[in-house]
Amino acid sequence: MRLTLQKAKELHTLSTLGIGGKAELFVEVHTILEMQFVLSLIQERALRFWIVGHGSNTLFDDRGFRGLVIKNCIDFCEEKEGQIHVGAGHAFSTLGIRTAFQNWGGVEFAASIPGTVGGAVYMNAGCHGRTTSHHLVSVGYVDRRGCFMTLSCEQLTFGDRYSSFHEMDGVIVSAMFQLVPDDQAKDRQREWIHYRLKEHPVQERSGGCVFRNFPDISAGALIDRCGLKGARRGDAQVATQHANFIINRGRATSKDVLDLIDKICQVVRTKSQRELTLELCVAPY
Repeated sequence: MRLTLQKAKELHTLSTLGIGGKAELFVEVHTILEMQFVLSLIQERALRFWIVGHGSNTLFDDRGFRGLVIKNCIDFCEEKEGQIHVGAGHAFSTLGIRTAFQNWGGVEFAASIPGTVGGAVYMNAGCHGRTTSHHLVSVGYVDRRGCFMTLSCEQLTFGDRYSSFHEMDGVIVSAMFQLVPDDQAKDRQREWIHYRLKEHPVQERSGGCVFRNFPDISAGALIDRCGLKGARRGDAQVATQHANFIINRGRATSKDVLDLIDKICQVVRTKSQRELTLELCVAPY
C-alpha cells in the first residue's frame, strides 16, 4: 500500500471554489483495498471523515475539517462490448468523451460535468434530460467497517440529484455502466460541450450548480427573475453568466458563500414563494 497520512492539509487546494481551511488529517486512496483498510481504521478509531473527488461540488469550512479527509483517487476504466467498469476517482468528463468517440451512447452528457464518477453516482448528476443512473448497472461500495459489496441499481434509489448513498455511511469505489451503440453520441456531445462553454462560467472558480432545479423551472432562471445576477457577499458573487453558479472573485470565504446563499433563498422565497434546495455539498467543520 502507498498510503501517506498528512496533517493540516489545505482544503482550498482540493476544491474548485478555492475555499477552505485545514483538515486535521488527509489521505489519498488509490485502490479499493486501500479504501477498505482506511475505513476499517476509521471504524476502529471512531474518526469523522469526508470524501472528496475533484472537489467540484464541495464547499469546505474556513476553519477546516475536524477529522480525516479522504481523496478518492481510485482510477481505472475497463471496457467490454459497451459494458464499462470504472473507478470512482475516474473523471466523469473523460468517461463521457471516451465512450462517445467510440460510438457508445448513455454517458455522453458527462463530458460537460467536471467531477468524478463517484461524485456523479452519489449526486445522480445529469444534464440535458440525462442522469447518471439511466445506464448504471451496479456500484462498488465499501461500508464503514471496510467491507466491500456490489450493489445493483435495483437495490438503490435515485432521484433528482439524489441517491441512496446520501443515507449511507461508506464510500463509492466503482461503477458499472451498460451503454448502447449510438453513432450520434459524438454529435450530441459536441453540441452540449458548446452549450456549456457558452452558458456556464467555466473560466471562473465555482462549485457548479448551487441549487436543485424545480420540475417546471430551473433554479438559475428563477434566481435570474428575482434580479440576483451579480449579487455579492464579500468576494462571493452570483455569476452574471448563469445565476445558479456562485463564483469566487478572489478571496471569498465559506461565510461569504453561505451568506450569499441565505440572501438568494430569502429573496426567492419572498418574490416567488418557492423554497430552494441546495445541490452544493457543504462540508461540516
